[in-house]
Amino acid sequence: MYKAVRVVGIALVLAVVLALPALSAEAPEAAAPRDGLRAGLLGIAAALSVAFGALGTAWAQSRIGAAAAGAMAERPEIGGLMLVFLALPETMIILGFLVAFFLIGRI
Repeated sequence: MYKAVRVVGIALVLAVVLALPALSAEAPEAAAPRDGLRAGLLGIAAALSVAFGALGTAWAQSRIGAAAAGAMAERPEIGGLMLVFLALPETMIILGFLVAFFLIGRI
Protein backbone atom coordinates (compact mmCIF):
# COMPACT_ATOMS: atom_id res chain seq x y z
CA MET A 1 0.00 0.00 0.00
CA TYR A 2 2.78 2.42 0.96
CA LYS A 3 4.62 1.73 -2.29
CA ALA A 4 1.48 2.44 -4.34
CA VAL A 5 0.90 5.74 -2.53
CA ARG A 6 4.53 6.68 -3.10
CA VAL A 7 4.31 5.90 -6.83
CA VAL A 8 1.10 7.92 -7.21
CA GLY A 9 2.65 10.82 -5.29
CA ILE A 10 5.73 10.82 -7.50
CA ALA A 11 3.53 10.70 -10.61
CA LEU A 12 1.50 13.69 -9.39
CA VAL A 13 4.61 15.71 -8.60
CA LEU A 14 6.08 14.86 -12.00
CA ALA A 15 2.86 15.88 -13.76
CA VAL A 16 2.74 19.20 -11.92
CA VAL A 17 6.41 19.93 -12.61
CA LEU A 18 5.96 19.19 -16.30
CA ALA A 19 2.78 21.30 -16.51
CA LEU A 20 4.18 24.40 -14.77
CA PRO A 21 6.01 25.87 -17.79
CA ALA A 22 2.89 25.55 -19.92
CA LEU A 23 0.75 27.29 -17.30
CA SER A 24 3.18 30.09 -16.61
CA ALA A 25 3.86 31.02 -20.25
CA GLU A 26 2.09 34.06 -21.65
CA ALA A 27 -0.60 33.01 -24.09
CA PRO A 28 -0.62 34.75 -27.46
CA GLU A 29 -3.74 36.63 -28.52
CA ALA A 30 -4.59 34.00 -31.13
CA ALA A 31 -4.86 31.29 -28.48
CA ALA A 32 -7.81 32.82 -26.62
CA PRO A 33 -9.97 29.64 -26.68
CA ARG A 34 -7.36 27.85 -24.55
CA ASP A 35 -7.95 30.21 -21.63
CA GLY A 36 -10.76 27.92 -20.47
CA LEU A 37 -8.32 25.03 -20.16
CA ARG A 38 -5.91 27.19 -18.16
CA ALA A 39 -8.69 28.28 -15.81
CA GLY A 40 -9.81 24.70 -15.38
CA LEU A 41 -6.33 23.49 -14.54
CA LEU A 42 -5.88 26.31 -12.04
CA GLY A 43 -9.20 25.35 -10.44
CA ILE A 44 -8.09 21.74 -10.16
CA ALA A 45 -4.77 22.86 -8.66
CA ALA A 46 -6.63 24.97 -6.09
CA ALA A 47 -8.86 22.04 -5.16
CA LEU A 48 -5.87 19.73 -4.82
CA SER A 49 -4.03 22.18 -2.58
CA VAL A 50 -6.96 22.27 -0.17
CA ALA A 51 -7.52 18.50 -0.40
CA PHE A 52 -3.91 17.54 0.29
CA GLY A 53 -3.67 20.12 3.07
CA ALA A 54 -6.78 18.64 4.70
CA LEU A 55 -5.50 15.08 4.34
CA GLY A 56 -2.14 15.99 5.83
CA THR A 57 -3.79 17.82 8.71
CA ALA A 58 -6.13 14.91 9.43
CA TRP A 59 -3.30 12.38 9.37
CA ALA A 60 -1.07 14.47 11.64
CA GLN A 61 -3.83 15.20 14.12
CA SER A 62 -4.80 11.56 14.34
CA ARG A 63 -1.23 10.60 15.23
CA ILE A 64 -0.79 13.47 17.68
CA GLY A 65 -4.20 12.87 19.26
CA ALA A 66 -3.45 9.23 19.94
CA ALA A 67 -0.06 10.06 21.42
CA ALA A 68 -1.56 12.89 23.51
CA ALA A 69 -4.23 10.61 24.94
CA GLY A 70 -1.59 8.12 26.01
CA ALA A 71 0.66 10.79 27.48
CA MET A 72 -2.17 12.47 29.37
CA ALA A 73 -3.22 9.13 30.85
CA GLU A 74 0.19 8.89 32.50
CA ARG A 75 0.74 12.59 33.30
CA PRO A 76 -2.48 14.69 33.30
CA GLU A 77 -0.59 17.95 33.93
CA ILE A 78 0.72 18.06 30.34
CA GLY A 79 -2.77 18.51 28.86
CA GLY A 80 -2.18 22.14 27.88
CA LEU A 81 1.03 21.29 26.07
CA MET A 82 -0.71 18.51 24.17
CA LEU A 83 -3.39 20.96 23.02
CA VAL A 84 -0.66 23.16 21.56
CA PHE A 85 0.82 20.18 19.73
CA LEU A 86 -2.63 19.24 18.44
CA ALA A 87 -3.16 22.74 17.02
CA LEU A 88 0.17 22.87 15.13
CA PRO A 89 -0.93 20.79 12.09
CA GLU A 90 -3.75 23.25 11.43
CA THR A 91 -1.20 25.42 9.67
CA MET A 92 -1.12 22.90 6.80
CA ILE A 93 -4.77 23.43 5.93
CA ILE A 94 -4.43 27.19 6.37
CA LEU A 95 -1.53 27.20 3.91
CA GLY A 96 -3.59 25.03 1.53
CA PHE A 97 -6.39 27.61 1.63
CA LEU A 98 -3.86 30.39 1.05
CA VAL A 99 -2.42 28.66 -2.02
CA ALA A 100 -5.93 28.03 -3.34
CA PHE A 101 -6.83 31.69 -2.80
CA PHE A 102 -3.84 32.84 -4.83
CA LEU A 103 -4.53 30.29 -7.58
CA ILE A 104 -8.19 31.31 -7.85
CA GLY A 105 -7.03 34.92 -8.10
CA ARG A 106 -5.10 34.03 -11.26
CA ILE A 107 -8.19 32.67 -13.07
